Amino acid sequence: MNGSRTASLSVFSNTFIVILKLIVGFLTGSVAVISEAIHSALDLVASLIAFISVRISSRAADRGHPYGHGKVENISGTIETLLIFVAGLWIIYECVQKLAHPSPVELPHLGIIVMFIGAAINFVVSMKVKRAAAETHSVAMKSNALHLLTDVYTSLGVGISLFLAALTGWTILDPLIGIVLACYIMWEAYKLMKESFPPLIDAQLTEAEEEQILQAIALYDTQYIEIHDFRTRRSGPEEYIDFHLVLPSKMDIETAHQLCDNIETAIKRIFNRAQILIHVEPEHEQKHAGIHIAPKNK
Repeated sequence: MNGSRTASLSVFSNTFIVILKLIVGFLTGSVAVISEAIHSALDLVASLIAFISVRISSRAADRGHPYGHGKVENISGTIETLLIFVAGLWIIYECVQKLAHPSPVELPHLGIIVMFIGAAINFVVSMKVKRAAAETHSVAMKSNALHLLTDVYTSLGVGISLFLAALTGWTILDPLIGIVLACYIMWEAYKLMKESFPPLIDAQLTEAEEEQILQAIALYDTQYIEIHDFRTRRSGPEEYIDFHLVLPSKMDIETAHQLCDNIETAIKRIFNRAQILIHVEPEHEQKHAGIHIAPKNK
């Protein structure tokens, strides 16, 4: 399944789950179930955003957008995160109100069944979305998969809390579990923000990722003198990498061109959608502060 079809699958599954949870939430009067319905509704919004952003970001670069449309995915991920924070605060407010004015949960068994059905559906869909995200390097779909997976955990948590409340008669469990879930949802949102927002301000790739790139370049370190002005950034599913490559003055243009092609191929074995720009310089441009690294497989 391609990215667009997988994203549309999560839209349809979340629509079904939201409707089901809302109906059962109002029938049972459980604030935890209603909170879960809101969480799933946010997942639906996230799925819609992911679906749209994947379609836009997959467009080829054009005259108005020579660097492509990849950052649309980062924008969508940031919007999803803000929505989760707002929902988390709202859930906590409703739970506090329920603590102040407790009421029994009606038809708890119905709520338990729906929570486990929702968890099962979202688990299957999240695994499909996660695989598609890995194949396409899509930030939006990775965020969407995480949304779905958190919904699995929270649905199971609500189902267990309803079971314990029905078993013990402790109605206080319902709002308490709701508060715990809200805090968990907001923590997941914080982690998503750390991943989706930095590319919007052209933050560099992680140290581990840059190390992988440098190791790929170093496979050819016997043919060049040094590299410097090494820079990286990410835009949606694509990485942008550029650096200055200092070569021996006696090296001819054809050999230099072939070396650059070999380095690009080595990098693309790791990041297959990377956009790479290598600025070749003669050896008198050598900087003693240049990057020197020995490849691990030599």
